[in-house]
Amino acid sequence: MSTSVLKSFAGFALFLFIVSISGCKKEGKKENSIEPAYELIIPEGFPQPEIPTDNQLTRERIALGKMLFFDPILSADSSISCGSCHNPAIAFSDMSSLSMGVDGQMGTRNTMPLMNLAWFNSFMWDGGIPSLELQVLAPVTNHLEMNLPLEEAISRLKKHPVYPSLFKKAYDRDPDDFSLFRAIAAYERTLISGNSKYDQYFYQKKEIFSESEINGMNLFFSDRLHCASCHSGINFTNGSFQNTGLYVVYPDQGRYLITGDESDKGKFKVPTLRNVELTAPYMHDGSIATLEEVLEHYLRGGKFNTNKSPHVHYHEESLNDQEKKDVINFLKTLTDTSFVNANTKR
Repeated sequence: MSTSVLKSFAGFALFLFIVSISGCKKEGKKENSIEPAYELIIPEGFPQPEIPTDNQLTRERIALGKMLFFDPILSADSSISCGSCHNPAIAFSDMSSLSMGVDGQMGTRNTMPLMNLAWFNSFMWDGGIPSLELQVLAPVTNHLEMNLPLEEAISRLKKHPVYPSLFKKAYDRDPDDFSLFRAIAAYERTLISGNSKYDQYFYQKKEIFSESEINGMNLFFSDRLHCASCHSGINFTNGSFQNTGLYVVYPDQGRYLITGDESDKGKFKVPTLRNVELTAPYMHDGSIATLEEVLEHYLRGGKFNTNKSPHVHYHEESLNDQEKKDVINFLKTLTDTSFVNANTKR
């Protein structure tokens, strides 16, 4: 896709978000408390997340959001759902470099995994969406993804034999953009991954790491590799936007499409490394197939680019073969099988 088309889409998406926000404020009404709030189980070491006051969690809201997430009713030809690209078996990611939408349309970016979203404050690879509720609009209306106008989506839900009563129970209102966005966001906030081998070792103090995993962890956090300069915190991301030297000239300009700042060309959000073993291929366009290749990319320092992050540079003291295996083994300790197993049971 050309840069001009990408810019047009970014502008159009921003317009839709603004319209959506104003519409929600205008049409929103005081909500009745239908049932007690749903209490998230917060993993050890995680802070309490902030839940929007107008979308407090309840079982009915979460159940509705889950139903909508896996229902192809929200795509133009009723062929795909959110769950088609966000597969629970692989940490809500996609094995394709670029996901396919309706009518065989190919997207422009790799599918990001969905987990621990309650602790994020920006969404999408370019960070152009500030809330989880608004994020829902993008894939539904994007012509390369589900390609369904919002008005048609609401119309389908109102005519559905079951959804109107579920929306009334969950939000005390008929299906509309306000409740549609909030229901799916409510479900997504329950996708919490915090019981990996790393969590058990670091937070739960279980002595379960092998020598290789310990060495890989030490390398990961060392000044020698400084991976944690960007991949830090409970989600192994600092939420910043970085140009990793993937290209000399980026076909997709990333963060620049949102800010218009020349220094943001080629910058994309630092992704979480949780469950990274499951979420191949990697990078914003799925252009690197394996973790081993990702590691080699960073050890070589990437390609020349004026906006390249200072954290991405050639390592004169590279890793030997065993050290490379150790780093990869450490990254695999971030796999949370309990998270995957719990969410594949629908």
